Amino acid sequence: MTRTQISLHPDEYLMAKAEAKALGISVAEFVRRAVREALPVPGSAPWMKFAGLVESGNPASRQSVDEIVYGQKD
Repeated sequence: MTRTQISLHPDEYLMAKAEAKALGISVAEFVRRAVREALPVPGSAPWMKFAGLVESGNPASRQSVDEIVYGQKD
């Protein structure tokens, strides 16, 4: 593991500390998890971390993905 130092705004630190306490982990572990969450998964396209975050409102969207994504159906 590599040791590093970061600077946080006092409000950011207090919020991170409170969230870490609520999760039962250290601030360092909270920051490690936040960094991991922000990084792309090795071997995958960076945009894939956003897959599934947007809903079309159409329950049949799985069957019509081309029309939703590209505005056309092949």
